[in-house]
Amino acid sequence: MFEYLEKKTYFAQVPGMMEELCEQELIELGAQNTKIAYRGIYFEADQITIYRINYTSRTISRILAPLKTFHCRNAEAIMKMASKIEWDKIFKVDQTFSINSSINKSAFTNSLYASQVLKDGIADYFRAKYGKRPDVNTVTPNVRFNLFIEKDEAVLSLDTSGESLHKRGYRLAAGEAPMQETLAAAIIRLSKWDGEKPLLDCMCGSGTILCEALMHYCRIPAQYLRKNFGFFYLPDFDIKLWEKFKKEEDSKMRPLPKGIISGSDKVQAILKTVRENLSRLPFSETVALTAQPFQHIPKFENGVLVVNPPYGIRMGERAQVEDLYKELGDFLKTKCTGTSAFIYTGEPSLRKHIGLRTSRRIPLVNGKLEGVLLQIDSYEGSKKRKYRDDETE
Repeated sequence: MFEYLEKKTYFAQVPGMMEELCEQELIELGAQNTKIAYRGIYFEADQITIYRINYTSRTISRILAPLKTFHCRNAEAIMKMASKIEWDKIFKVDQTFSINSSINKSAFTNSLYASQVLKDGIADYFRAKYGKRPDVNTVTPNVRFNLFIEKDEAVLSLDTSGESLHKRGYRLAAGEAPMQETLAAAIIRLSKWDGEKPLLDCMCGSGTILCEALMHYCRIPAQYLRKNFGFFYLPDFDIKLWEKFKKEEDSKMRPLPKGIISGSDKVQAILKTVRENLSRLPFSETVALTAQPFQHIPKFENGVLVVNPPYGIRMGERAQVEDLYKELGDFLKTKCTGTSAFIYTGEPSLRKHIGLRTSRRIPLVNGKLEGVLLQIDSYEGSKKRKYRDDETE
């Protein structure tokens, strides 16, 4: 029996610095006995919960279902383990597969070699039984396996998500420095925005924040556009249960009223990309887009501002970026009364150029870049001075 079937245990891979946030979402979606690890969370779940997490989670990257845990110091151990698994109970000889391996503090030091050995073990099984072997496809395989070796203990898992869950399917075009979808969703979650106040992204780029805000408000499942999941290949996959759950989840969607979500950018061509990305989602026609720099916006009061300004690493010169942050701070002071701003920057030192004190600073990772989410609450009169930034605080 496969390990996940016996123990009902799984492992969620999560973006860096988001372990606690992702654990909260897992619990909300029905996970039990959660335990945080580095960039991941161990948890227990039943069958329907695995479907729910994969289909609706906005912050998780992948869900792995352990198939076999074994002692592993060399290639022979991998081949021996591979020979004991009935691989055709998972996928067919005419389907494709891929293997991702990672190693930490182990006598077995080459992750690429580990993947190659496991691939050969799978091929040997099919060749002995069917006279041919399935092909490897590293881009769009039918099924993905994960091999993790740490201190000579190995865990072979099936990736129940398939492609990483940050890939929603709406963003076919992106700007120079796109924000990952899971990060945008995490920021929306951290802002506690619920649609009671208008939301604005005044430097919307490819529109990831706007798309995630739309999906959040309209209750559109995060993987609404996805056609293939890795859990389709679990031996106990129940297609009737899955289709019933999906139908019920999709029925919860609701339309977006006008005036709730808006975005702007100074580059007209970028807005075309935003509209194309949004158009792949239901109810996107009521997201308002304008081609103007935020400095030209007359006012944005009593709302929630969520923005990911450029930070000078891949876009523009440092001095220009510093000026941009100063202008953003001036915009918040003079035109955003009663507004809470959530500003994500990949360069934390730029915070001081905004010129306003932050009420929260939350470290978050965007891909391989370690950044910070700044919350700034804009008030009138004397309260405004309270939020002047101070590098000595």
